[in-house]
Amino acid sequence: MDCSQGGNRAVSRVFASIGECMIELSAVGEGLYRQGFAGDTFNTAWYVRALSDPSAWTVRYVTALGDDRLSDELRRFISASGMDASRILSVKGRPVGLYAIHLDGHERSFSYWRETSAARLLAADQDHLVAALADADAVYFSGITLAILSPEDRRTLLDALAAVRARGGLVAYDPNVRPRLWPDAETMKAAIADGYRVATVALPTWPDEKDLYGDADPAAEIARVTGYGVPEVVLKAGADPCIVAFDGRMERVPAVSVAEPVDTTGAGDSFNAGYLTARLAGWAPVEAARLGHAVAARVIGVKGALAPMREMADLKP
Repeated sequence: MDCSQGGNRAVSRVFASIGECMIELSAVGEGLYRQGFAGDTFNTAWYVRALSDPSAWTVRYVTALGDDRLSDELRRFISASGMDASRILSVKGRPVGLYAIHLDGHERSFSYWRETSAARLLAADQDHLVAALADADAVYFSGITLAILSPEDRRTLLDALAAVRARGGLVAYDPNVRPRLWPDAETMKAAIADGYRVATVALPTWPDEKDLYGDADPAAEIARVTGYGVPEVVLKAGADPCIVAFDGRMERVPAVSVAEPVDTTGAGDSFNAGYLTARLAGWAPVEAARLGHAVAARVIGVKGALAPMREMADLKP
């Protein structure tokens, strides 16, 4: 394994997003698919880049890629998108993961081919991972990031994130529950809880964890999550208001109504980006949630996970 080269010049602050970016196939006609790149933590990094000032923030994507042609293409795509690709780990003989989007109206389902992807080894080199986060002011990861790792590598990542929190960095976490990625419910339940324990901002979605943890209602889920030591929780609920919990308060923030959604792929990821970018810019949690809703509303008006960055220009905090 070695560290690939590339990325942007260093600037004053670093937002690092950790996870897997995959080949995305989205239908454009009968039997025809368009190739793109996406993945939950990459989608969030994309919109943080779109919403933040490049002179103030470096947006870094931390992952592992293979040594094949599509891996090289993805590296170039990340750099061309204005993100720092300098901390991507290269793994010989491993491919990029792939998924296809299936739409039923504006709702979507997915098929995945990711079992042997290089990203599953993103935390296999502890020294590389620690170095990738050493200068990060804010770090973002998800339950999918945790799910694709071995138990040993998962622990390595969680320890690295705990170190970021211990030095005063923001650690944001979306549990993004995907049962099919886990060997069993108990392993998933324990790992998701471990993710909360290292986070300073949690961005779960109701009711994804309801059956897993037995939460009676949104307030019970927020109480459970804050009980792990998370000081700030944003409980998303799709088109319904989200609930922002901070400083002993809970505030409901209505979503932005969209008359005719096109594709909800990436909606939650983009909400997270809007919220986190606003918080890092000094906005209060409720105002940050309003921006998250505005970004998500813009994103569900286009097909695929990644709306053009220029579509976010007027929303920058």
